[in-house]
Amino acid sequence: MELREAHFRAAREFLRQARERGYGDLSDYYWYHTVDLGNGLVTPGSYDYRAGLPLFGFPADMHGMRVLDVGAATGFFSFEFERRGADVVSVEMASFSDLDVFPGEDIDRALRKIKDMMRGHSTFSSGQEERIFLEKTPEEIYFLLLDGPFRFCRKVLGSRVKRRYSNIYDLSSQKIGGDFDLVFIGDVLIHTLYPLQALAAAARLCRRTLVLSQALPAGPDAPPAMLYVGGDRPGEDEVSWFQPNFSCFEQMLKKLGFRQVSLAGHHAGVVKPGGGRYKRAVIHARR
Repeated sequence: MELREAHFRAAREFLRQARERGYGDLSDYYWYHTVDLGNGLVTPGSYDYRAGLPLFGFPADMHGMRVLDVGAATGFFSFEFERRGADVVSVEMASFSDLDVFPGEDIDRALRKIKDMMRGHSTFSSGQEERIFLEKTPEEIYFLLLDGPFRFCRKVLGSRVKRRYSNIYDLSSQKIGGDFDLVFIGDVLIHTLYPLQALAAAARLCRRTLVLSQALPAGPDAPPAMLYVGGDRPGEDEVSWFQPNFSCFEQMLKKLGFRQVSLAGHHAGVVKPGGGRYKRAVIHARR
């Protein structure tokens, strides 16, 4: 309860400061990441990776590097790579039609889950405001979840990060703009029905190092396998599907042309406002 109350206090303070600085009413926005925008303005993100950044093993100096952030959401990592000197491309899906859904199911179930997530995160003060939110179109929800928060942060930071749109399966040099020294994929593959195909698409754009962060099942010495986490209830879209273990990732990445694959470590934290704990592995693959 204390974490939840602290989150909403921070959210209200953020909204107050944003209004006072002339940014208007941002109360409908969903802040996936906590982003420090300077001068005391900090987005009330569900995930705050600031303290855990050293655990990812990114180079401290990224000048001269081209970096691709796949599934960038609010853009915390994109802006951090830029702060370290990199030329950054931030990729997100173009619309909710790019979401994977279980065969035979439709996108509406996934959208209901997304709306529930956003409502639990927000600072609604009345049933009327909540009803209006539920009536928003998929295009409006997409903007409030992904494009709006990213564009706001980019503007306030004076960032030059480039935003490109693609589902992960269709990533290509032509679509995104060349290849990259470092490709980062955080919590994306678990939302794909075909993780090997998705990983291969991102790997094609990587000329040096690929960094992957997500939950891993079992231990690092277990036989290569993928754990299915999609459930067995018809009509219940779980949004997450497969968790490959480390041995599986190691073999897939080596087959995709990476010489060295290592488990660099783990980072952990809590998801705000609910307080659920998470733990993610960090895998480094080098050409």
